[in-house]
Amino acid sequence: MKKLYETDPYLMPYKEAIQARHERIMGMKRHIAGDGLLKDAVNNHMYYGLHRCDDGSWIFREWAPNATKIYLVGDFNNWKRTDAYALQPTGGGNWELSLPSFMLQHGELYKLYIEWPGGAGERLPSYVTRAVQDEITKAFAAQVWAPAEKYVWKHGHAGKRPHPMIYECHIGMSSEQEKVASFEDFRTTVLPKVKKLGYDTLQIMALQEHPYYGSFGYQVSNFYALSSRFGTPEEFKRLVDDAHGKGIAVVMDIVHSHSVDNEAEGLSNFDGTDHLYFYSGPQGHHPAWGSRCFDYGKDETKYFLLSNVKYWMEEYHIDGFRFDGVTSMLYWDHGLGKDFVGYDNYFNQGVDENAVTYLALANILVKEMDPNAFTIAEDVSGMAGLAAPLAAGGVGFDFRMSMGVADHWIKWIKELSDEQWSVGEIWWQLTNKRADEKTISYAECHDQALVGDKTLIFRLMDKEMYFSMNTESRNPVVDRGIALHKMIRLVTAATAGDGYLNFMGNEFGHPEWIDFPREGNGWSYKHARRQWSLADPDYLRYRYLRNFDEAMVHLIRDEKVLFEAPELLVQDEEKKILIFRRKNCIFALNFSATGSYADYGFAAPAGEWVNILDSDDPKFNGFGRTVAGEHHLTVPEKSPNGNPRYSDTLYLYLPSRSAVVLKKL
Repeated sequence: MKKLYETDPYLMPYKEAIQARHERIMGMKRHIAGDGLLKDAVNNHMYYGLHRCDDGSWIFREWAPNATKIYLVGDFNNWKRTDAYALQPTGGGNWELSLPSFMLQHGELYKLYIEWPGGAGERLPSYVTRAVQDEITKAFAAQVWAPAEKYVWKHGHAGKRPHPMIYECHIGMSSEQEKVASFEDFRTTVLPKVKKLGYDTLQIMALQEHPYYGSFGYQVSNFYALSSRFGTPEEFKRLVDDAHGKGIAVVMDIVHSHSVDNEAEGLSNFDGTDHLYFYSGPQGHHPAWGSRCFDYGKDETKYFLLSNVKYWMEEYHIDGFRFDGVTSMLYWDHGLGKDFVGYDNYFNQGVDENAVTYLALANILVKEMDPNAFTIAEDVSGMAGLAAPLAAGGVGFDFRMSMGVADHWIKWIKELSDEQWSVGEIWWQLTNKRADEKTISYAECHDQALVGDKTLIFRLMDKEMYFSMNTESRNPVVDRGIALHKMIRLVTAATAGDGYLNFMGNEFGHPEWIDFPREGNGWSYKHARRQWSLADPDYLRYRYLRNFDEAMVHLIRDEKVLFEAPELLVQDEEKKILIFRRKNCIFALNFSATGSYADYGFAAPAGEWVNILDSDDPKFNGFGRTVAGEHHLTVPEKSPNGNPRYSDTLYLYLPSRSAVVLKKL
């Protein structure tokens, strides 16, 4: 396999740095696993925490090198520190407690009481796999979880995803009711919708336990604990199992970029020290997020996080991970307020090479656990090699999020009139990707919908959404919004590098924003839910946006559109027309607000083409200005317009603000 600096000559000056990074990664792999596999060497989750032995007895272990005494306190001893539940030191900072079966029962609550020089406090075990929140005090406690019957898996994994069509979702806000929805709610009501829409991958947020619901799951306290506010481990397994049965892969949003700084629930000051798993001093505190920063150079931290990756795959049959906050991990300054211009940013003293090494090891581990599993990096810095194979000198992510695409759509909508949109810039920004990396594109994810921001549909229509989303209305603002919403999503998906993502509900133009219950809104769930019923009636336009999204996703999957790179055919700035070919399809988009063009001719591959998707079709709330299923034959004449490599011309009617997809027969 060619190296990064061989495929990209601009990386040649950094050849030694790339080679040194690769050696550092492989050296750490040998340090942890010797000549064996990482998956056989990282098993901290099987040693630490609470485990039931084959004979029914219990064993509990914790790592707390600064502790002088540790007690297990809980329902079983009236929350008193007693000798019967005192852990004993076993060396190396490890503590252990063995208990007969009758001294702990399934469902009982417990915590650790840790004493250290000059202080003491209650803590949740660092490897706790079940934590529950008291409804009144809001405090968390660990819970003994050992149901009499283990979950029996019915389905295998969903299989390889070279071009995932991702449905990003949050379990808690997936119900229409003003509440925290459950795994069962999602499994029975939302999962069938995802299947019908054609998405083949779920990306689930907020699975790791987090004290504050409104953090969207990004302020994690208990890395091994499935968030209990959504249900039980068995209920989540049933959801994953059902998804696999429907051919849908399940990707987890995993947060290894930082940890909540809470002491009672989290890892901060766990044994009286600030550096157990984190960098000490100011470097261990995130200046923007108010959280703790992991010391990725510390063996115990790497074992903790790598074992965490293995645990989620092993316990819940996860098909992969989207690693959150990768930019924050990669740089000592967390990339805050920084413009990443030039390759020097990726190979200098500002990079935390410990974090780079950890991420590479995590990618190696995922593939060892399941060759079909995949990883996605959320990185805004564009670090070269992040999503390139390890053998090429990369870090090994399968995909990176193409985060600039959504930002550009917001910029164009906010700052430019329709007449100022440049189809050339749209093409460039949507297709400008490194050849050695795979990317996931999206027009909007959950980020664009958070309170203080707006979804694309709300940016396009604003208050008019409240009054004119009925089909009888012919409000020009809403007509424009409906048309552009379809076109934006189609051109984003059709030019995607290797995968496409949509956030739950945005396929039908979910109104307003996301705002979790908090003091500022009276702890309301009004905006922390999904109004699915809007897409049901035939007299509301939401239904037709959903229908278009469904048709678009199925087309991209059925025609294997993403299996070949897109080829530009026409970039007509004057008429605002963008036409490109991908695989066996031609995508023709007319962004003009007023210009419709009859017999628009352009150079195209010779043959017969049929209209298989039209955003202007009435079944998608369009004006029906073209004929669905209409066939078009190229004419054997050279066209001055379009790609010069083709000697035939294709003539089409291209109505304003519409897009058509043609398939070659």
